[in-house]
Amino acid sequence: MSTASTVTKTGPETGPESAAETRPETRPETEAETAGGRRRAPLVLRNRAFGAVWLGQILTQAAVRMFQVGVAWWIVAYAVDDVRGLASGLFMAACTLPAVALAPVVAAAVTRFPHRSVLRTAAALAGGASGALALWAYDGGPPLATVYAAGLALATCQAFFDPCLTTSVPELVDDADIETATGFELSTQSLAGLAGALLGALTVDRTGVAGLAAGCAAAYLGAALLVAGARFRTVVTAAPGVGADAPDAPAAPAEPRPLRRILGELPYVRRILVCFTAANLFTTAVFVVIPLYTRSVLAGGGGTVALLEASLGTGALVGAFTGARVPGRPTTAGACCLGLMALALALPGLIAHRPVVAGCLAVAGWCAGAVSVRFVALFQRLVPTADKPGFFAVMQAVLGASLPVASLAFGFAGDFLSPRTLCLVQGAGLVPAACALALLKSPSAAPAPPEPAGGER
Repeated sequence: MSTASTVTKTGPETGPESAAETRPETRPETEAETAGGRRRAPLVLRNRAFGAVWLGQILTQAAVRMFQVGVAWWIVAYAVDDVRGLASGLFMAACTLPAVALAPVVAAAVTRFPHRSVLRTAAALAGGASGALALWAYDGGPPLATVYAAGLALATCQAFFDPCLTTSVPELVDDADIETATGFELSTQSLAGLAGALLGALTVDRTGVAGLAAGCAAAYLGAALLVAGARFRTVVTAAPGVGADAPDAPAAPAEPRPLRRILGELPYVRRILVCFTAANLFTTAVFVVIPLYTRSVLAGGGGTVALLEASLGTGALVGAFTGARVPGRPTTAGACCLGLMALALALPGLIAHRPVVAGCLAVAGWCAGAVSVRFVALFQRLVPTADKPGFFAVMQAVLGASLPVASLAFGFAGDFLSPRTLCLVQGAGLVPAACALALLKSPSAAPAPPEPAGGER
């Protein structure tokens, strides 16, 4: 069953919301598409604007991931002699805090300013911050506080970039390509994980923090140039009280609604976000556990960190492109994936062999990628266009609220508990979230509420 059919069946009551969104008429496809039944070229090739922005997202997320992986390994292996777990957990918490604390600011900025300007500015500022750290660290190891501040700055820029790009998808592709574009967009996180895995720890081992920051600066500035050259279309949203079948009516800018009200009117989506927020308390701790596990259990170096991170990223990449093929309702498929991820994260606590650990992380990454593409595509369909800037910002904040807590909790615990014990805790913590998601009823299973007059909310 495809994701598109799943979304259609899951939220029948949202038809009026979807109808309130007036998209530009589908343009004639490029030469890569024909009516003769030939296979269409990949979306990133036949849509140059989306391809450029997608490549820009790969560069930005690869840079921030490379920085996080590299600095986490630098802290554990070079910078700190004791309380390594707490120090690395504090750094990861600093890297995840902006997405939570700045959610209202991000939503307002994405709603008010042109999306291309937000994306370009965020990437350029991150490039400047990385370059400044590279210059500072050139003469020797920088203070730990300086590296923390740089991580906070990069995470702040990324907190604007990611939800803005998610909101911009309808401005870059046609309606029929939204699901494909979502898969490509989500796959960038996996590609970024691969880049961070292969380059982060290895770069620190060879060139230190200065080389790591210089590479991040080059990636961010390249992303800013790609976004600046892309063309964004205008998505016309029907004003309140104006039917979607009146394309000639002037589009009045919708007044941003409070984020609490957006989620209050989407109870099904809100419950899903709560389940995944609980799951994130245990899944995201893997980024703190990996360097601790590598040093204490596997007695490895930067190459081992690269292998484990690459396994996680490869699995997530495959999951992002195959998630639409997972059968069943989104909640059922998501619960099964969380259950499988619980087993994959717990197994390294029982079997401490490098190939086994790498394989388990690949499975866990696949589960994360498959779940993400199913539910983000679902949210793209269920959430009204006018609410998407605020929704995706609050989605990032809600899911990200667990990241600082998980980083600090598992980092602190890592100074007292074995990394193998932390793996078992991760697996056990995912089981309740998987059960809650499996028991969640879809809107189609509930009695349909009476529709307002005219079919509009």
